[in-house]
Amino acid sequence: MSEEKERGCPECEGITRREFLKSVGGAAAVLAAGSLPIAGSARPARAATTGKPETLVKTLYDSLSEAQRKVVAFPWEHQLRQHVDNNWAIVRPSIGEFFTADQQAMIRDIFRGLHSEEYFSRVMEHMQEDAGGLENYHVALFGTPGSGKFEWVLTGRHCTVRCDGDSEEGAAFGGPIFYGHAARSFNEAADHPGNVYWYQARRANAVFHALDGKQRERALLTTEPPPEEATRTVRLRGARGERPGLPVAAMTKDQKKLVREVMADLLRPYRRADADECMKLIDAAGGLDAISMAFYRQGDIGDDGVWDIWRLEGPSMVWYFRGSPHVHTWVHVRRSAPVG
Repeated sequence: MSEEKERGCPECEGITRREFLKSVGGAAAVLAAGSLPIAGSARPARAATTGKPETLVKTLYDSLSEAQRKVVAFPWEHQLRQHVDNNWAIVRPSIGEFFTADQQAMIRDIFRGLHSEEYFSRVMEHMQEDAGGLENYHVALFGTPGSGKFEWVLTGRHCTVRCDGDSEEGAAFGGPIFYGHAARSFNEAADHPGNVYWYQARRANAVFHALDGKQRERALLTTEPPPEEATRTVRLRGARGERPGLPVAAMTKDQKKLVREVMADLLRPYRRADADECMKLIDAAGGLDAISMAFYRQGDIGDDGVWDIWRLEGPSMVWYFRGSPHVHTWVHVRRSAPVG
């Protein structure tokens, strides 16, 4: 398996810069001159806001100055809105250097509201370890909150997350997302000590160990795992696409129940509304019987038979967990695969 590249997305590197400069105009110079209300010049952060993340997105949007909007606000149709990658800046300025203290508090509250209370602190832990904290991530807004379609997107190392108020119809999480963690080192040990998301691999491996011999032969692949190619990593193949591995339809009733339990565990970091929507979309696209589960022998850290790389795929979903050399997870779940 090729080594992970910690970088901004290769195909959007030029796009981001070009589109950024085109949309910013003179705002970059204003930022460089210190005229925008960046964090260093703002008053101390206020108490946490209240309300749904979608409501807070509108509050954040309304608080932006015209100069700020030129940098972080884009039309709904912008090509970067549905992009996803393992480590990228959707706009150049970071949260900490660009937004006021009040705006940063709103961003934190939006981010918090997208996660379960159970896991929010752990997610913040990985962001601190991976990038030095939330202030080193990046935020952009698409469309106009409160008057039609909108989407708030936060990106950075090991994170692409969205809030869209169901503006992106039939898509869980507002579109493709990414999460991951490099705990303690780039090359993690076989048991991935301290990794926030390694529990998910343990749960997936519980399914493998519940399979009989013939089922394991179908589920465990010796081929190279699919490459990580930014948004192409989560392209949906539709009903006719090849889905390697063992179909859940070929599992027993108890095994299917275990797969559904694993899916619930994969969704534990996220708020209940998004977790429920995700399962409803999977069920609407044929349910678990339409999904295949594959484990990859390649990338087995420590050769311990605990498969670090595995994948759930259906006609309109991909949940791709790559735990070698550390955790990368690519997720895309829709009601149906886009045509074309």
